[in-house]
Amino acid sequence: MMECTVAATTVRPATSADMSTLGPLGSLLMKLHHDFDPTRFIAPTSRTADLYAGFLEAQSQREDAIVLVAEREGVVAGYAYATVEGSDLMVLRGPAGVLHDLVVNPEHRRRGVGRLLVEAMRVELAGRGAPQLVLSTAAKNEAAQRLFAQVGFRRTMIEMTLDLGK
Repeated sequence: MMECTVAATTVRPATSADMSTLGPLGSLLMKLHHDFDPTRFIAPTSRTADLYAGFLEAQSQREDAIVLVAEREGVVAGYAYATVEGSDLMVLRGPAGVLHDLVVNPEHRRRGVGRLLVEAMRVELAGRGAPQLVLSTAAKNEAAQRLFAQVGFRRTMIEMTLDLGK
């Protein structure tokens, strides 16, 4: 992957040195989703940042996974994590790149970091032969949905949850 730089922001592959920053961002992503709907999304714990860092580091070593970071003035401002996947009959989808995480540190939002990460991931996945890029976003995450629509995503699925009680 080539580095991509726009307006003092560089997108590059994540390194082991980034994981101590990415873990807390992954925890932030979990908290955001849990705050949207605590019965659907799991809450982060005191161990989440470390567990997420370990998860992302393991994913970054896989050939079918991509973890990119956006760096502004030497500081990690956000990351994106995606996988290259084959056909999946359970979700009625052919081969695709699947964007699992897109997180921008709140201090760096509304500066084009998320858009740059999505574009860099699109280029990386296309280069690996993925014919399309799909993602899921929380129903209440309207800011993310606006960003995704602005960069060309269209709605194709709606997840619904029925709580069955315990």
